[in-house]
Amino acid sequence: MSSLVTSQHAEELSTGARQLAVPLSPEHHEKLLGYLALLIKWNKAYNLTAVRDPDEMVSRHLLDSLSVMPFIHSERSNWLDVGSGGGMPGVPMAILHPHKRITVLDANGKKTRFLTQVKMELKLDNLTVIHSRVEGYTPAQPFDGIISRAFSSMENFTNWTRHLGDTGTQWLAMKGLHPADELVALPADFTVESEQALTVPGCQGQRHLLILRRKA
Repeated sequence: MSSLVTSQHAEELSTGARQLAVPLSPEHHEKLLGYLALLIKWNKAYNLTAVRDPDEMVSRHLLDSLSVMPFIHSERSNWLDVGSGGGMPGVPMAILHPHKRITVLDANGKKTRFLTQVKMELKLDNLTVIHSRVEGYTPAQPFDGIISRAFSSMENFTNWTRHLGDTGTQWLAMKGLHPADELVALPADFTVESEQALTVPGCQGQRHLLILRRKA
């Protein structure tokens, strides 16, 4: 284990994952802590995340990402994490789901350089890193799922990514407070399939997940 990651971090990750009912294999656990170590190291120079205290990163980054894993369904194998930033939740998704194809996209070159390093050091062969603005990115085929974490308003999230999915795609928006005001502005061809209030161990604030679909 890296000197940047403590036994307390390791225990917090194990305990939090159990509370979320997200099973972690020893390899999952090791790679998530490896990712945390890289995040701590690179954050000092690259300003990847506003969370500066490593002791807050387990709950606010790793466990927050793990909280949506029960909604990443097995039949959906090709995912996009848009505006991925430091790689949440895309990197934890790639670690826990090695047989899914996970693409992380960000317009910030420093952040995609970091994500490329994460892919290489953690040997995440299923992870693809794209340095692009979302509006300018065109994949070879529609994604099965598109997820964002504090990326933008619901209106912008759906409008900017509509060309990346189709009526079979699920859009997952990770939010803090319930975004009732944003839902009013949701484009007419999108509908809310379900809403989930999430409890993230160690996080005081509200967390919500909204799952959307595009109408035919």
